[in-house]
Amino acid sequence: MTRYTKRSAVASLVFVIACVGGMPSAHARQGAGHVKPGITVLLADSAALIDGKRVGLLTNQSGVNEKGTSDIDLISSRQKTRAGSGPTLTALFSPEHGIRGTEDRTNLSNGRDERTGVPVYSLYGATTVAPPDSALKSIDVLVIDLQDLGARPWTYVASMVYAMRAAAQAHVPVVVLDRPNPITGSHVEGPLLDSSFAYAGTHSAERAAQPTALYPIPMRHGLTMGELARFYNDVLGLHAQLHVIPADGWRRDDWFDQTGLPWIKPSPNMPNLKSAELYPAIVVLEATNVSVGRGTAEAFQHIGAPWLNTRKVIDLLENRTLPGVKFEEERFTPEHPGDDKFAGQSVHGIHIIITDRNRLQTARLGADLLWAIEKVNGDSLRFQQKGFNELFGVKGGREAIMSGADPDSLIDASLPATIAFEQMTKRYRLYK
Repeated sequence: MTRYTKRSAVASLVFVIACVGGMPSAHARQGAGHVKPGITVLLADSAALIDGKRVGLLTNQSGVNEKGTSDIDLISSRQKTRAGSGPTLTALFSPEHGIRGTEDRTNLSNGRDERTGVPVYSLYGATTVAPPDSALKSIDVLVIDLQDLGARPWTYVASMVYAMRAAAQAHVPVVVLDRPNPITGSHVEGPLLDSSFAYAGTHSAERAAQPTALYPIPMRHGLTMGELARFYNDVLGLHAQLHVIPADGWRRDDWFDQTGLPWIKPSPNMPNLKSAELYPAIVVLEATNVSVGRGTAEAFQHIGAPWLNTRKVIDLLENRTLPGVKFEEERFTPEHPGDDKFAGQSVHGIHIIITDRNRLQTARLGADLLWAIEKVNGDSLRFQQKGFNELFGVKGGREAIMSGADPDSLIDASLPATIAFEQMTKRYRLYK
């Protein structure tokens, strides 16, 4: 039986309810290899949405079919083989990391796709976060295919939302090609982003400065990209003429490695599913002076700093009896990290090992990591306040952690809102 440190029986029950029907079996649909992403379904069943039209495509390296073939190549091929009746790929729009997912920097510029020659408009510039009017006038339909990670701090979602709003204003219909939530749609947990930190308005500079703080949703939201499109189109009043093409064969309790789909790194520092599973916990440390392993082969699977007393931190964490996870001391050296933390330095690290991903509570793990580091090395720990607020989401969360508050209390206080969110978003679901 799972033990929840310093939690009431009521709170424990509430957490189970919040996990959308409870924890799925560890062996559910293992290796089923049954899923076809939205791009495959579109071309097989719904190609009328793009055939004979000028297509703008918001995608990156994660927009592929089940064989790993890029949406860009698939649509271009259809354009060539159905001359006159097929789609015409007119414009490409790129999110953070660029159209091929290789850029680990800000303020990406426009360009042309080397493979197709199609112009590429960056949606991750200093102020540019949505397709420009000139590009929208050149297309008849906007197609979006991006891999979400299942956690609130993910800039691709903002790129989709702002593109949807711009398309609606230009009277251009939007087709979102869905794909699985890699960390399942059956776990909803973590504090909702406080409304005072959320911004999804129309001022481009402010939107560019807050690419992950759109709306009060939990850290782990349990939705797919297509479901998020339906949700945000409604709650933000985007008014997009929206068509979502579901992934065929995915179920909410499927993890990505149960889909048969190829893992394409959705960002340079997301090497595999293990990193994605831990991301909702570890990402809050991005706004501190603790490395999350960027510049290593296991980003978001370990944390570290030259000043970190790893043994004492681990001892505290082990006393918390966190389910589904264990910790090991190590050393690692970040090489050319995108966050510039401890580049080329050997740091004291903690390797975070998942022992049961279905029992792991990432929100509690993230809060406990912060609490333990503050307890042991509070004199060295530093926060970037605005960034931390947007990641952790709890108003006064940093102050509470620095004062030594029980981290479980921060998570437990958010449970009613988390449950309400899960119930409210059921109407946007596309999968059982």
